[in-house]
Amino acid sequence: MTQQNNTRAGIALMIAATVVFALQDGISRHLAGNYNTYMVVMIRYWFFAAFVIALAARSPGGLKAATQTNQLGLQVFRGVLLATEICVAVYAFTVLGLIDSMAVFICYPLLVAALSGPVLGEQVGWRRWVAIGVGCIGVLIILQPGAGVFNPWAIIPLISALLFALYGLLTRYAARKDTAATSFFWTGVAGAVAMTLVGMWFWEPMARADWAWMAVLCVSGVLGHWLLIKCYEMAEASAVQPFAYFHLVWTAIIGISVFGEALRPAVILGAALVVAAGLFTLWRERSQG
Repeated sequence: MTQQNNTRAGIALMIAATVVFALQDGISRHLAGNYNTYMVVMIRYWFFAAFVIALAARSPGGLKAATQTNQLGLQVFRGVLLATEICVAVYAFTVLGLIDSMAVFICYPLLVAALSGPVLGEQVGWRRWVAIGVGCIGVLIILQPGAGVFNPWAIIPLISALLFALYGLLTRYAARKDTAATSFFWTGVAGAVAMTLVGMWFWEPMARADWAWMAVLCVSGVLGHWLLIKCYEMAEASAVQPFAYFHLVWTAIIGISVFGEALRPAVILGAALVVAAGLFTLWRERSQG
């Protein structure tokens, strides 16, 4: 298969992954709207952990190779950090809705760029700082803090974006010594242990129909990660990452058609600025790479 065909296949897999993740967001909003968020995320993590363990067992070197790391504290912290971010994001869906939450959350690549200097020691040029500033303006337009209609719950997806950006930076840092398979293993296992310690105190009965939705949620989580793995095997991350913004499109469609959410003009304008700024930072990173 040629490099061009590899890139096309990678793009198709990335778009498919965004469809799956948007479906996952919609189901998460439904379940967390009726049951405790910690319980929903805990069950989701049980299946995720089973997936990463099975994947590690089938990889070269098996579980022994996947678990070996000289930075166990960092790997465990990464896993717990991602689990925390997912809880915050799912809770944001229930109090703010899918569209507004995702419109704010998509600023995370800009936060990664802004924090890559102090966290990783990477150089961030003035052009990317300008793009980060434009993205911040987009977020402010979405939040409308001075319009007299500011919703304090809107800070929650911003916290989620910050946590996810920090998780991404720590993943880069861990990659200096550990393989992707090791990081992926500890992400699932550490997150599952952390969520079990918290979620078991919030267990509540679930309707039979919602158990079916929970099963779909768990399967979609595994499928989404599998699609991403295959995507990055096919093509360079810089070539497919811009298509991750399709996640916002599919989430908006689900929010409007299923949950009756409204697409505010401020959200459209702000999200457009955030996406444009994010695409520019990705382009600068690729051109300098």
